[in-house]
Amino acid sequence: LCALDEAYHDLYTKKLGVKLYEYWKLQPKNLPLTNYTIGIAEIPKMIEKMKAMPWPLYKIKLGTADDIEIIKALRKETNAIFRVDANCGWTVEETIENSRIFKDLGVEFIEQPLKAHDWEGCKEVMKHSVLPIIADESCIEEEDVVKCFTHFHGVNIKLMKCGGLTPGLRMIKKAKELGLKTMVGCMTESTVGISAIAHLLPLLDYVDMDGALLLEKDIATGVAIEFGKTIFADENGTGVKLMCQ
Repeated sequence: LCALDEAYHDLYTKKLGVKLYEYWKLQPKNLPLTNYTIGIAEIPKMIEKMKAMPWPLYKIKLGTADDIEIIKALRKETNAIFRVDANCGWTVEETIENSRIFKDLGVEFIEQPLKAHDWEGCKEVMKHSVLPIIADESCIEEEDVVKCFTHFHGVNIKLMKCGGLTPGLRMIKKAKELGLKTMVGCMTESTVGISAIAHLLPLLDYVDMDGALLLEKDIATGVAIEFGKTIFADENGTGVKLMCQ
């Protein structure tokens, strides 16, 4: 569904001779930076990955017994902003305590600390966390946005999970109506998917669209990312142009 939806948006706006964000009457100004993801590994390996890709904003994958030590160690190596993704791996008490420690270590927000359907736990965390809590696994489909209200400070919408730009736009609109922070995330996907996400940037508070940067070999050109900043392609539509295989 996502592939078809993105392809249709690209084809339709290419035929109109406009970029997708122009068709939506959006202005690509003051866009949020994308983070670069550092996956779970031994601390020296995580530091190595970070040094190999100097970036202003990192998402650090957590959910281990050494999460505090990891963030402390990485903080010694950079002044970049951190986001942490706990991958459903913490308890309510851990999340609240970690939020206090991580705030002093330059963490911007915590993503999905509890299991996806622990709604009571999420409500308790939201009351006491000193950092914003963003839903990921708790927000997959359109109806999940309303469920996240009063349980999270914001939602991370993934086009590959919700079915593309059409439902994604509705989810963003609903989140804004409810006063939730809006974020779009990615899977490990090519520039095709990343370029589609980029056109939503004027509507977002946060974005995680580093998927193509993690690939050994991409399949398309389109939107580029330089030091967290989005560079739109000259092509109309979503900006995508498939490479010859």
